[in-house]
Amino acid sequence: MNRRDFLKRCAGAAGGFVASGCGLAAGGVLLSNEVLECRINERAKPNVIFVLADDFGWRDVTYDVGYGYSGSGYYETPNIDRLARQGMRFTDGYAACPVCSPTRASIMTGKYPARLHLTDWINGHNRPDAKLKIPDWTHYMRLEEVTIAEALKAAGYVTCHVGKWHLGDNSIYWPENQGFDINRGGWKAGSPGGSGRYFTPYGNPRLEDGPPGEYLTDREGMEAAKFIEQNADHPFFLYMAHYAVHTPLMAKQEIIDKYKAKPPTPEHKNSTYAAMIQSMDESLGRVLDKLEELKIADNTIVMFMSDNGGLLGSTSNAPLRGGKSQAYEGGIREPMIIKWPGVVAPGSLCSEPVISTDFYPTILEMLSLPAKAEQHVDGLSLVPLLKRRGSLNRDAIYWHYPHYHPRNPYGPFGAIRKGDWKLVEYYEGMNVELYNLRDDLGETNDLAAANPAKAGELRDMLHAWRASVDAQMPTPNPAYG
Repeated sequence: MNRRDFLKRCAGAAGGFVASGCGLAAGGVLLSNEVLECRINERAKPNVIFVLADDFGWRDVTYDVGYGYSGSGYYETPNIDRLARQGMRFTDGYAACPVCSPTRASIMTGKYPARLHLTDWINGHNRPDAKLKIPDWTHYMRLEEVTIAEALKAAGYVTCHVGKWHLGDNSIYWPENQGFDINRGGWKAGSPGGSGRYFTPYGNPRLEDGPPGEYLTDREGMEAAKFIEQNADHPFFLYMAHYAVHTPLMAKQEIIDKYKAKPPTPEHKNSTYAAMIQSMDESLGRVLDKLEELKIADNTIVMFMSDNGGLLGSTSNAPLRGGKSQAYEGGIREPMIIKWPGVVAPGSLCSEPVISTDFYPTILEMLSLPAKAEQHVDGLSLVPLLKRRGSLNRDAIYWHYPHYHPRNPYGPFGAIRKGDWKLVEYYEGMNVELYNLRDDLGETNDLAAANPAKAGELRDMLHAWRASVDAQMPTPNPAYG
């Protein structure tokens, strides 16, 4: 019996501790009660794997996404579906921003991007002739933030980052300086190699090139599985942040050909995008298979989400309106799954609105670690939802995007969701739009004029929240016109 199986058996037999006076041998070595108790308790800590997709839309999965909608009939995600069957699906899971870097920072810190002053993808777009001048925002995640990786590392976890980072150009802000023991592929770039390389050579200073023809998404899965195998006897935190399915759209030709031969649906028909999704799903499958092979799946929490909505032109988010960079649901509502073996009912569903700031306090509570409420000031633990023991009792969730984006024709905005109601405020004219998502998931019927009282209530809440987090606002641009 190897050490992993031995500790697992001992932990099960002893309930996580060894009674006084007992002695057990491992590999012919007699372990003292104190040492054995330490090792068993260490192994009893759940592992945590967080899988983050890039630009992956709400309906880019094939499982039932809720509100009477199935997932895609064209894309294939059997391993994401497998995870969904094992855990809880969130129909109303939100990214904290409609673009990547701010959402990634919100996961790492438990704070709204507006509070961090990290409100656009790094390095954003420059519109010197626009009506508004964007604020002097922060182009990196500050080292002063205590990341979730740093919190878990302090608790004895081995920490590993695989894939995309995109939280600062300077290497001092990269994963190895933000709480990760191992970094495979994380640096300043938001797309592969900074120049669109999904195939080796990657041009990535934190990822060695692979053999000819190696595909980046496959490599990410291999690196993740390797890390799991090397650390199966120790509690670990794996942050597997895919570059896929971010542009440029590049995939393995044999998989592209498979989807070219498959009938498209009205919403989904891009064979290259479909092939990228399949490779990302296979990468997740490699990780799930490794957990089962090592017999640690029952002691491993797995989370899955996307950093923002699907990019229009690559995919369709219908029935949701809009896509990446926009305030509408297509830009911020994401597929989201949490598997917590022995706690979360397999195949369960939650429709309470949650947001990416919530992962930090959730992970800490799952692991019975100190709350660090001074850090994750904007997140709420999802444990009550996961255990089906009540709601979060949160008044509202918020967004702040004081930037221009070429995919967003509406301009800088803020937004609030309170219950079924959602209000969007556009900063160029400070005009508002009001929607009832229960009745109008596609945000087609603006109720601001018909319900000025509700619009005024949410607008006041949005303004008060911006003041409370010291949100940076755009200002009139003297060069405009």
